[in-house]
Amino acid sequence: MSKPRLGDTVRVHYTLTLDDGTVFDATAEREPLEFSVGEGRVLIGFEQVVLMLNPGEWKTVTIPAAEAYGPHREEMVLVAPRSELPEDLNLEPGQSIEMANPDGRRIVARVTEVSDSAVTLDGNHVLAGKDLTFEIQLVEIL
Repeated sequence: MSKPRLGDTVRVHYTLTLDDGTVFDATAEREPLEFSVGEGRVLIGFEQVVLMLNPGEWKTVTIPAAEAYGPHREEMVLVAPRSELPEDLNLEPGQSIEMANPDGRRIVARVTEVSDSAVTLDGNHVLAGKDLTFEIQLVEIL
């Protein structure tokens, strides 16, 4: 058997677990993830493991937050007064909305808290600040 190389398209199964044991995502009940190695669609640490595997092999790796989605940055959390938002905007915790940051770039923010007077929005990636443990199986090299 041969290991994949940069540019190869691969199919992998994985389970992503957080430090508290919560399974955040897994491909077990769906089709394997398909991507071309080196194109930047997956975390570098994830790709590095895939490059070490032969088809059928499994490996577990923990990618620290700094090498995954970075630290959770408080400056990316915004508390917006309800009075500054459209009256007909019904927001609920967990919902994602698109907004512009101060320099005009569009970002997706997650609603984390809603009260009568304010809405808290978090522009961090949902996995920011978290170490990620992946169980990865290389299914095949296409």
